[in-house]
Amino acid sequence: MAGKFIVIEGLDGSGKATQAEILRKVFEEKGEKVRKLTFPDYNNESSALVKMYLGGEFGDNPSDVNAYAAAAFYTVDRIASYLKFWKEDYENGTVIIADRYSTSNIIYQMSKLPESEWDSYIDFQEDFEYNKIKVPKPDKIIYLDVEPDVSQRLLSGRYSGDESKKDLHEKNVNFLLECRKSALYAAEKLGWVRISCTENGEMRSIEDISKDILNVIEG
Repeated sequence: MAGKFIVIEGLDGSGKATQAEILRKVFEEKGEKVRKLTFPDYNNESSALVKMYLGGEFGDNPSDVNAYAAAAFYTVDRIASYLKFWKEDYENGTVIIADRYSTSNIIYQMSKLPESEWDSYIDFQEDFEYNKIKVPKPDKIIYLDVEPDVSQRLLSGRYSGDESKKDLHEKNVNFLLECRKSALYAAEKLGWVRISCTENGEMRSIEDISKDILNVIEG
């Protein structure tokens, strides 16, 4: 019996890792068997092409690698992770919580395409990963929506103001603005749960956002 599979999605600086860890602890305290995943899986060789891409080795602009090619880098990392590390847990009913997943391809790579191609890209992405490659399909996708100017401030704080530490996506504000458009479109089309994480130009508290997530999970 497959486990409950929850994805916490959002742009860089949206607090995904923090909220995924809080959710993991909640399930653990309830006595559930739970496993938290983070994608890309930078600790393993399967993410090599992702690292090269985000490090700018294929070009200084995200669009230097087209939407389908870049998506393939991330897909390889996911299927390797699944087959090597968490397939058995998933099939045995473990609760899986993922900080990012195949949904990130739709957010980040789809934004490189004209909007007239977005629906066909979504169809491609979901068919390729869930039907062809056969990584598990999430039961619930929660999108943490943060205004880009707020996320940029948070990222700058993360790197202590050193902009050189930002990866190919993080340093390109215009690209992230387009990614937010694609994320909101996908959330509406695919039924992702959208949680607004900002209020009056500032992040809401971690606790308040966590309460919203738990209401979604328990509702």
